[in-house]
Amino acid sequence: MNDQTRAELEAAAFRGLVAHLQKRTDAQNIDIMNLAGFCRNCLSKWYLAAAKERNIKLDFDAAREVVYGMPYAEWKEKYQHEASKEQQEIYEKTKPLHAKIT
Repeated sequence: MNDQTRAELEAAAFRGLVAHLQKRTDAQNIDIMNLAGFCRNCLSKWYLAAAKERNIKLDFDAAREVVYGMPYAEWKEKYQHEASKEQQEIYEKTKPLHAKIT
């Protein structure tokens, strides 16, 4: 497989993941983070980092809008619930396994 085809497949997979997460508003970021070590915000940070590597002007809010499908404040108001004590405890326990974004 050549590099162009690989990049196109990776981009399509990313778009599929983002579309899925936009539909699954019931899946809270903290739950995704606790189970998988990354969340929508991590995807946004990876997207932003990729833009910066290519000298593309983009800020974190714009990157989050790509992933959330709307401004983050709107998504947060509509769909985000306060994390329970148990969710917060799991988050702290799993911190060493969370995604590292440079």
